[in-house]
Formats: sequence, C-alpha cells, structure tokens
Amino acid sequence: MKNVLKNKKLFIFDMDGTIYLGDNVFPFAVEYIKRLREKGKKVLFFTNNASRNPEVYLNRLSGMGFEPSRGEIMTAGDVTIRFLQTERPGKKVFLLGTPMLAESFEKAGVELSDEADIVVSSFDLTLTYGKLEKACTLIRNGAEYLCTHPDYNCPTETGFIPDSGSIAAAITASTGVKPRFFGKPYKDTAGMILSYTGCTADEACVFGDRLYTDIALGRNSGIYSVLVLSGETKLRDVDNCPEEQKPDLIIDSIKNLL
Repeated sequence: MKNVLKNKKLFIFDMDGTIYLGDNVFPFAVEYIKRLREKGKKVLFFTNNASRNPEVYLNRLSGMGFEPSRGEIMTAGDVTIRFLQTERPGKKVFLLGTPMLAESFEKAGVELSDEADIVVSSFDLTLTYGKLEKACTLIRNGAEYLCTHPDYNCPTETGFIPDSGSIAAAITASTGVKPRFFGKPYKDTAGMILSYTGCTADEACVFGDRLYTDIALGRNSGIYSVLVLSGETKLRDVDNCPEEQKPDLIIDSIKNLL
C-alpha cells in the first residue's frame, strides 16, 4: 500500500466524508495533506457540488487548516465550463443553477440566455417551475442537454435533499432526452484533471467515500482509487457493488496512512 502511494505524483481528494464530515474537520487529513506537499506531491480537491463557486471551497478549506491554493480546487462546474469553452465556443446557454454558478459561467465568457442552443442543469437551490418548463421546451425544440454532475441527493445536517441528478431525471422524464453528464465518475472529468495538472493516470490516485462517483472515477480512467470508510460507504457496500466501482484500496480513514 505505502509503496504504491509513494510513487504517485497527484493526489485527488473528495471533500465531505473524506477530509471532513459536515463542519467537523479530520485533523489527520490536514496533517497527511501537509506531508504530501512537503514531499513535492500535487494535491487537488475535487467536488461534484457545482452550486457554489471555487472561492467558497477555498475559504472553507482554509478555515479548516488545509491551506489550499486556488489552483488546488476544482468543481464539476469548472469541468462543464471548460467543455463549453473548448467544445461549444460561442454557444448560448440556458442554465438551471444557483446565482454563484451563473456568475462563474459569465466570468468564463459563457453567454447565458433564455433563447439558447444548450441547456445546462445543475444542483439548483433556486429552481422554479418556470425554469424547469423553459428548459424542457428548449430541449424539445432541439437544444443540446448537458448536466454538471449526476448526484441524486445532497447530504445536509438534517438529511438528504434533491441534487443535480434528481433535477435531470425530472427533465428526462418530461422530454425523453438524457443529458451528457460531467463531474465524477466521467472520463471528461478525469481527462480535464490530468490535463490541468500535467500528470498521467498512472501517476495519480483518488481518495473518496462514494463508490459510484469517487471510486468509479478511478476505475473508469485507470487512476488508483482509495475508498475511505469515514463517510457514506460502509464495508458491506463494497461486497454488493458492481466491478466498475471496486476500489484498489480500502482504509478506515486517511488516519491509516499516517
């Protein structure tokens, strides 16, 4: 285990459930990531949650003691924006997303419009029936449909609330059109991470607490995957999961690596 990780250059970390849980930071995760940087390793914090901009995560992680740089933080929103910039330049977008996500799109030069070529849906805490109706109408009329990430539920302190995947499911039920998803576990995301960091899949490893996003990202992309049992997944879940979600390594928490 230690020899495999010792040779990796890029360490990709999921956030909630992996390096902290809710508002409770894992001190051993802070220490482990500090040691990685001291050894010259590259660190990247990645979250599928596109409802907030990277600056929010920068402030949150800084307050927890992780001392990240802006370049060490990436969201599924960033991946979607990059795709629009490189593969759909100049296309107008109708967005079902939070004001923070809309601001990120506009800062990146993506034009938001009610008369759009592309519909992008995400985790939208400001969702209205009018926005949902508009998105479905545009898609029925031929607009391309993209979605920032596939998560069905977002964990909160009081339980789960509908996430991006649930909104996408409603749109698909109405239109019959499935979106092109970004974020974990899709290859587009792995490709952007590797391109951004200048590393190959063999040089990278990913840590996470979800089999169907974090671990599947690794399996889909040839990246060494480490399941931590400090969040959503329990050991019994691994026995019943499909082969494409099986981790390369299972640990109770990052504390084991110290």
